Amino acid sequence: MQENDIQMNEKKGAAGSAALIAMSGGVDSSVAAKLTLDRGYSCTGCTMRLYENDMIGMDLLDTCCSLKDTRDARAVCDKLGIPYFIFHYENEFTEKVIEPFVASYERGETPNPCINCNRHLKFHSLYQRAKEMGCGYIVTGHYARITEEKGHFYLRKAVDPDKDQSYVLYDLKEEQLAHTLFPLGDHRKEETRAIASEMGFVNAKKKESQDICFVPDGDYGAMICRFRGKEYPEGPFLDMEGNQLGIHKGIIHYTIGQRRGLGIPADRRLYVVKLDICRNAVILGDDKDLYRRGLVIRNFHWITGEIPSGEMRCTAKIRYQKKEAPAVLQLPEKEGGTARLLFDEPQRAITPGQSAVCYDGDIVLGGGIIQQTEEDRDFVQ
Repeated sequence: MQENDIQMNEKKGAAGSAALIAMSGGVDSSVAAKLTLDRGYSCTGCTMRLYENDMIGMDLLDTCCSLKDTRDARAVCDKLGIPYFIFHYENEFTEKVIEPFVASYERGETPNPCINCNRHLKFHSLYQRAKEMGCGYIVTGHYARITEEKGHFYLRKAVDPDKDQSYVLYDLKEEQLAHTLFPLGDHRKEETRAIASEMGFVNAKKKESQDICFVPDGDYGAMICRFRGKEYPEGPFLDMEGNQLGIHKGIIHYTIGQRRGLGIPADRRLYVVKLDICRNAVILGDDKDLYRRGLVIRNFHWITGEIPSGEMRCTAKIRYQKKEAPAVLQLPEKEGGTARLLFDEPQRAITPGQSAVCYDGDIVLGGGIIQQTEEDRDFVQ
């Protein structure tokens, strides 16, 4: 643990500090609760009820809002001897997460709803609830770290690079960081499971979900059709020269870089290169056609202090599972403005709707939503 992390833990671990723990029923948030309790906090556990099965048209047995998950969270709290509550945020989740998710697909984008969930639910609604309850901190099971230096709070990558979740937290503000704890940031996943096993938690060996919580079967297109109560019109598959290759089943079913499920015969591998909303067309090309160097970012958020002016070197990620790459960041004039990234080397499948997140070493500088690739600026929807 670095010196600054130790200083943060000492500062936040003062006796009598109250913390509200967001508990999904999984092993990570359960161990986060245990570690927070060990640091001397007065802890309260809670589960955020985000949706019902009729909202997504599916059974909730395998999602984070299932009865089993709430039972697991309650069992952990009982074992730790802390209070447990269920808070209902179904309406807010529909408005702030599901609706924007669906609308983004309808614009030909591929969104990451976890970022909106963090922005609007965990670190806004739950943050407000914690203050109302007299809790000075909220706690989650995210793998990330927070440090304080010279009066500023910094979001940093987790110690475990394979579990680092700082990417989906880039939209946090300093005030939120000052009242948030990420106890797992200094731990590796195997350590987390070992702690859960030692404690005898019911979820110590629980399998992790790899899908979006409200799309547990991974079929985004089907979920969108159920949510809207309609099917989306078919349209042409076009090659890079504009020649028609076939008919697609609705533009919401496709994303940049997709190869499988196209359903058209070809003598070579074809990939989705672009979604043209104006023509309701899916543009197909070769793998080499997926590479771009530049991109435009909307709603850019800078985490710490005033946003600098001009350009700066950084590394950046264009997807959660994508590796960082060196780039030049052209900063906007103000918070929430338009930024640009120019990578040193072309990046594959830069996808509108995903987030571009910028780093300085292990510090998260900020980020925003990918609007378009620089080469596609004439194709603004």
